[in-house]
Amino acid sequence: MKLWLIRHAAVALPDGLCYGITDAPARADATLTAAQAAAARLPRFVPLWVSGLMRAQQLAAVLQRERPDLGAARVDKRLNEMDFGRWEMQPWAAVPQAAFDAWTGDFAQHRFGGEECTQQVIDRVAALILELHAAGVQEAAWVTHAGVIRAALYLKAHGPRRIASAAEWPREAPAPGGLLELGF
Repeated sequence: MKLWLIRHAAVALPDGLCYGITDAPARADATLTAAQAAAARLPRFVPLWVSGLMRAQQLAAVLQRERPDLGAARVDKRLNEMDFGRWEMQPWAAVPQAAFDAWTGDFAQHRFGGEECTQQVIDRVAALILELHAAGVQEAAWVTHAGVIRAALYLKAHGPRRIASAAEWPREAPAPGGLLELGF
């Protein structure tokens, strides 16, 4: 199966904020630019899935206007960004080093911010990939978030096993509005 992973456009928030599950809007100009770039690269009639968060939904809506052949996007909350709990909408610089240390010390199971752990993100992405495989889907485009894209990259490299440490988590993801093609 081939996945076209599209990261939402740049958000309309100040730089340096933690905004995982926060339903922050994307910038309209950046969304249009990202949709036009993705529209030029996606194959015809590829089915489209989208996160339940506004910034991804904005990009999917503009992408559908650019490419009506993609049809209606399927909303799937498994494509939502990680929930950073009490760190949501806080400056990353204000998060105590001890919080980062606890997270990297038990990267699979520690709930950074108290809500969701990295393994839960990996597991929900793996479940969607398996579901698409079982349904015979050959290609799909996901409009999603950096954490979900990193989880897909992790699964491509390591399979659906428990992440052993923060060192296994992919460092790179497409920039906001970027697209990555990934085969499974």
